Amino acid sequence: MPTSYQAPMRQDREAPGSKSQAVTLSDQNASVSNIIDTKGAEVFSITPGETLGRAVEALRDHRIGALIVTDASGTLAGILSERDIVRKLADTPGQTLPQQVGEVMTTKVQTCTPDESLVSVLKRMTSGRFRHMPVVKDGNLVGMVTIGDVINHRLVQLEHEALQLKQLIVG
Repeated sequence: MPTSYQAPMRQDREAPGSKSQAVTLSDQNASVSNIIDTKGAEVFSITPGETLGRAVEALRDHRIGALIVTDASGTLAGILSERDIVRKLADTPGQTLPQQVGEVMTTKVQTCTPDESLVSVLKRMTSGRFRHMPVVKDGNLVGMVTIGDVINHRLVQLEHEALQLKQLIVG
């Protein structure tokens, strides 16, 4: 037997393993209603007969990037985004602002429901290359979510997760 060998001693036994604490990390079930509950359901709208000049003023005054277009009964008829207006400005320079919203708005509007997952909404916005989505429940407009809302919600979740992990580590 080599002289450096030493038989195991009682204190060499393995220390009891640490027990992990359950930490609920990301909320994979976050839905559109989480954003509407925080942000509020206020939606700014315009009618198809109003001018783009009026729409531009509303976008500026409310500091938003899109307006819901509703008919006289308040039913969703389309959406008018800054991008729609910029395209029209490029096509008709100097003649754009007097034109009617109905001539420029997007009529094939993608909507979501309050119970739709944020992951699903984000995927649809990304693949469709749009940043605003009206929220509809039982045929009624109940809010609007933007890609910024979805990303901000996720960032808040990540900050919360980081804080939970830090508290778990520090104690």
